[in-house]
Amino acid sequence: MVSASPPSPKEVEAGRGDKWADGNVGDAARPAKWWYSTFHTVTAMIGAGVLSLPYAMAYLGWGPGVLVLVVSWCLTLNTMWQMIQLHECVPGIRFDRYLDLGRYAFGPKLGPWIVLPQQLIVQVGCDIVYMVTGGKCLKKFMEMACADCTRIRQSYWICIFGGIHFFLSQLPNFNSVAGVSLAAAIMSLSYSTIAWAGSLAHGRVENVSYAYKDISPADNMFRIFNALGQISFAFAGHAVALEIQATIPSTPDRPSKVPMWKGAIGAYFINAICYFPVAFIGYWAFGQDVEDNVLVGLRKPAWLIASANLMVVVHVIGSYQVYAMPVFEMLERMMTKRFNFPPGLGLKLITRTSYVAFTLFVGVTFPFFGDLLGFFGGFGFAPTSYFLPSIIWLIIMKPAKFSTKWFINWISIFIGLFIMFASTIGGLRNIIADASTYSFYT
Repeated sequence: MVSASPPSPKEVEAGRGDKWADGNVGDAARPAKWWYSTFHTVTAMIGAGVLSLPYAMAYLGWGPGVLVLVVSWCLTLNTMWQMIQLHECVPGIRFDRYLDLGRYAFGPKLGPWIVLPQQLIVQVGCDIVYMVTGGKCLKKFMEMACADCTRIRQSYWICIFGGIHFFLSQLPNFNSVAGVSLAAAIMSLSYSTIAWAGSLAHGRVENVSYAYKDISPADNMFRIFNALGQISFAFAGHAVALEIQATIPSTPDRPSKVPMWKGAIGAYFINAICYFPVAFIGYWAFGQDVEDNVLVGLRKPAWLIASANLMVVVHVIGSYQVYAMPVFEMLERMMTKRFNFPPGLGLKLITRTSYVAFTLFVGVTFPFFGDLLGFFGGFGFAPTSYFLPSIIWLIIMKPAKFSTKWFINWISIFIGLFIMFASTIGGLRNIIADASTYSFYT
């Protein structure tokens, strides 16, 4: 990945942007094919959030739930296309990181303050949620696979899952985790299929109800806000889209946006056949009583449900690394430039081990799966997936006022802003409410 900063608009106009060009890295360092972008994007996008979609539907109801899910799919596909086009929007220059694009769009001083916090919230937030998800599903798998075994605390299972990443985090870059990412993408499709097929085979529970939950109006409002965040959490991937595209070679005859978009279309197709059946069939089967992880409500056949939980574990192992790799690169660059830390194995051991330990600690401390999805979905994913690409597109590409593209971008911005504020408030309030009745580290 490119470590140098991209040029400012003034420098581009002055013709001083060549040192940031693709030739500085070379295609030898960018060996990825279009299908790499498919399974990296699938791994980044389809994660633990898919299992909470029926739970979000339970608070939104059939009409609003279907509408929000379909609109989110369409809007985020459009913003994914924008990110791919913006990767090489300046001739001869590749914006290999979201931060690079933000610097170019908003300026070298303001750009990092706008883009970097949002991207870090997404990446770190995802890794925290995946710590919780991996530990919970590992616990569920072992309890179903060995019913007579001694039960151990959930916190320990999260620690066991975290221990895996102390080793995997030492892999050098995106391409080195390609195999893990491919396995994770296959697992996501598999356990999503088991989730909706299992719900369909389970059938509707007795006296199923699709009415809104019988809770106070204030609590219902906050839970609806949290549900919006859970849905936005399910449409991830934009925060690492440029980093994924950076692994693909580019030539004037075949720019990287061609294979990257081909891979993104494949990823969104897989996204659709995972998300919509799980959300709709899971809600149809369990109604308002569905769990925040739909697999928890499925009991039979035990071997299949146990396998699905193990698949989730494999998937979130890959997802964790996809989101962690850009953070590792940023931390190591910061340690080298600001603190003159010599690059090498020692630097990787310190930065990567510390990062894994941090996400593990937070995951063990706050293992509120549904609430974490809502909070991080609103606070991080809504900006990076819904409206920040649209703002950057308006600044750089300057579509004609009141044109179709102009309207689509402003619609994305308004919807994204609403989801961000509503779901952040709802998720934070629910975390506080659930933490007041939770026994920590049990």
